[in-house]
Amino acid sequence: MNPTVDFYFDKAKKWQQELEQLRRIVLDCGLTEELKWGVPCYTLKKKNIVLMHVFKEYCALLFFKGALLSDTNGILIQQTEQVQAARQVRFTNVREIAELEPILKAYIHEAIEVEKAGLKVDYKKSSALVFPEEFKKELAGNHALKAAFGALTPGRQRAYNLYFSAPKQSKTRESRVEKYMQQILDGKGLND
Repeated sequence: MNPTVDFYFDKAKKWQQELEQLRRIVLDCGLTEELKWGVPCYTLKKKNIVLMHVFKEYCALLFFKGALLSDTNGILIQQTEQVQAARQVRFTNVREIAELEPILKAYIHEAIEVEKAGLKVDYKKSSALVFPEEFKKELAGNHALKAAFGALTPGRQRAYNLYFSAPKQSKTRESRVEKYMQQILDGKGLND
């Protein structure tokens, strides 16, 4: 256990027991505990293997190269269709974790072997971004916004595009664009 990570478990309210149990399981597999992105991350020779995170409805173990795991038990979940490598195992109570403990350990050991073998996820090339009309209009009329958006990393541009394009109603797309214009001008990504 890494004492610098303890605060994460201490501050957890809703999922504290589940997180403690997951922590024990992962540490039993011989990984190094670190704090990355504000959450517990477990590594092998500085390579990310798995991390824990919480949501309103569940807590989860996220396997960084989960797409390469065999998933013989069908428990890995692809968060969204845009996520290419990572896969989650979601939990809503301690009992589920206890029942899956041997399977989770097997998956963690498989993830370790994937990393040791140097396997890489074959990422699909991203297609050209197709922006919603509401955002195109703003870019055309605001040269500072266009320049700031162009200076963002491709990943940040893609995140904004996905977020702006998601709503069905034009009014909602417009409000999202308006809400994030200043953040784009400040050179920040959607989640920065």
